[in-house]
Amino acid sequence: MNSQESFLAGVRDVAPALVGNVPFGIIVGVTAVSVGFEPVTIIAMSGLMFAGAAQLAMIDLLGEAAPLAIVVLTGLVVNLRYVMYSATISQYFNDYGPRWRSIIAAFLLDITFAMSVTKLDEDSTVEAAPYYIGVGIPLWLTWVSATAAGALLGAGVPGSWHLEFAIPLVFLGLLAPAVDDQATAVAGIVAGLVAVALVDVPFNVGLLGGALAGILAGAFAGR
Repeated sequence: MNSQESFLAGVRDVAPALVGNVPFGIIVGVTAVSVGFEPVTIIAMSGLMFAGAAQLAMIDLLGEAAPLAIVVLTGLVVNLRYVMYSATISQYFNDYGPRWRSIIAAFLLDITFAMSVTKLDEDSTVEAAPYYIGVGIPLWLTWVSATAAGALLGAGVPGSWHLEFAIPLVFLGLLAPAVDDQATAVAGIVAGLVAVALVDVPFNVGLLGGALAGILAGAFAGR
């Protein structure tokens, strides 16, 4: 399989997964505008960060005027799993230079990781980078477009509707399918309890504390 064929294979494989990104992106766009973001700002954020859960957490904190250090640290904690992803997937890109690796890093997501590792393990004829980019670019375009649609839609929604309630609902939706064993259940319970216990701490520090406590509890339970 040459580079073009590998790229098109990635595009075909990811197509069914694109639909799931649309409602999430719309919610992020609508919510961001409801807490004070300009549409162009949240669209740029989606294009540069390309990390839905981290974006939503950071949007909530910025809407509460939290210190920038707390906002950045929260985003890093939410995206901590990508460190493990990159360590695992790097073996497929040993023959690529720094320029390719920087592009690859920009498209690292749960979906690009899972689909690429599965495909490259099953089919040795596939070229790693073209296939990976073929998966990543449609996801990026869909995410940015959905966020833009949500931001433009949210700009016309009255503030009295208080759409910021969508933030906890989305995170509950992300949490439910992720709890599939004892370790993840312990992580979710501990994170929730700590976050609730620290709810009165300024600048939503309880969210960060809950995340860190959940990671540590889940790691301990997993042993």
